[in-house]
Amino acid sequence: MSSTRLSDNHPLAVLPTPRKVFLLFVFCFAQFLDSFNTAALFSAIPPISAQVGLNNSESVWLNSSYRLTFASFLLVSGRMSDLYSPKKIFLTGIFPICFLSIGLGFTRNKELMLVLRALSGIGAALTIPSSLHLVVHMFPEPATQAKAVGAFGGSGALGNLLGVVIGALLVSFASWPWVYWTVALMAFATGVTCTMLIPPHIEPREKVGSYSRFQRLDLFGASMLTTALILFIFAVTSGSTDGWATATVLVPLFISVILFAGYFIWEAKIPEERASLPPRMWSYTNFAVLVPLALLPYSWWSTVYLLFSWWWQDVFYWSSIKSAIHFLPIALFGFPCMAISVALSRKFPAKRMLLAGLIIQLIGTIFLPFGDSESRYWPVVFPGFMLGTAGTTIVFSSTNVAIFAITPPEVAGTVGAIFNCALQLGAATYSAIATSIQTSVQSSPTSYDGRAAGFEFLLAGVAVEALAVLVCFRQTRGFNQDTGIEERTESEIELKEGDTA
Repeated sequence: MSSTRLSDNHPLAVLPTPRKVFLLFVFCFAQFLDSFNTAALFSAIPPISAQVGLNNSESVWLNSSYRLTFASFLLVSGRMSDLYSPKKIFLTGIFPICFLSIGLGFTRNKELMLVLRALSGIGAALTIPSSLHLVVHMFPEPATQAKAVGAFGGSGALGNLLGVVIGALLVSFASWPWVYWTVALMAFATGVTCTMLIPPHIEPREKVGSYSRFQRLDLFGASMLTTALILFIFAVTSGSTDGWATATVLVPLFISVILFAGYFIWEAKIPEERASLPPRMWSYTNFAVLVPLALLPYSWWSTVYLLFSWWWQDVFYWSSIKSAIHFLPIALFGFPCMAISVALSRKFPAKRMLLAGLIIQLIGTIFLPFGDSESRYWPVVFPGFMLGTAGTTIVFSSTNVAIFAITPPEVAGTVGAIFNCALQLGAATYSAIATSIQTSVQSSPTSYDGRAAGFEFLLAGVAVEALAVLVCFRQTRGFNQDTGIEERTESEIELKEGDTA
């Protein structure tokens, strides 16, 4: 498969450059919106809980219900984006987000609010893999594609960074429903723009019959995986509120492990072309390292926001806007770091970028267990935020670019789904475990020792990922779209260049 053939055959690749750039901006905005939909709610959770009658354990589900369905339906959505029209899949997700968010702003019933949040997660799951599929095919040339994918991934990180600040502003100067209504306005604008600008007929390059295409959805395997993910996220989220030794946690956790094992056995037995997660994906060099690495970025930000926001508001009695201002260094420092890391990823090998990011992230995280007083914000927490955000941003962007560089464009939707599923799983798992550690270790509600232990757990996770990259990551050039093969080693690259000369 050559990039020339891809340009000739795909209606996205031959669009005028200004239209491509604008569409990329719109897709990046959709990615920003999905992250914003979670981050902006951190400041709104206390007033929402007070008004609709959610206790502390129930309020966790305002974000967890969204993350649960988001992560659980990503792989199904990615498979659908590769087999059907990605435009239709994208629009099927973005417009329901708009209408559901309008409803969330008006409802005052806690059960209905949690249901609507869960349904919003399904809509978000439909938009991300389809967006990535469209971006990858819109920019088939590898260097340009790396920039586009990096910008797309950076938009998600930016949504996580700015969402907390914007959410706090909306809560402080308007009211909490405007967090939801802002999401609705952005989703509607995105949907209308994409309806008009994305070419109407975008179908998979491989022509297969309707029944064969339906078979390739692998509904049995996808259902098994979706159920496993739902039970797993439910278990780890409940562990922080109900206790890890309860049946509410242990039963779904045990069933999810069984279902995960059954899913991978099923995927290995059915024909490759019908698998929702084809086993060949794991044969791509470094894929098995990059997927666990994708657990880390959102988990770092989510854990930091979660542990510090409640500490500052419950112990220091800071307002939501004051807390958001103290989180501002994460947003202000994260944005330029994202642009710089994307540029550097084109000049330095992926392994060096990842190790550099992990080391910086490790150093920044070391500061956080010592941020136990207001006087330590500037000498301890501030540098921790800056260094941790810089490292996390480098890891995020480098992982995002690398995972698409080593896989072919035909599976871009599936790869995007796997990557984003790992991001959401990491955020849900790390924050739930860190919160559980906090509640079990802290000696009193006003003591910092529990939060320090939660940050130490996060530190251990970063250290393990750094060791895995150091030992297991192999430097590659990536998936060559001109030859259709994966170039694996430095010696192969040198041999190829020598033969060309």
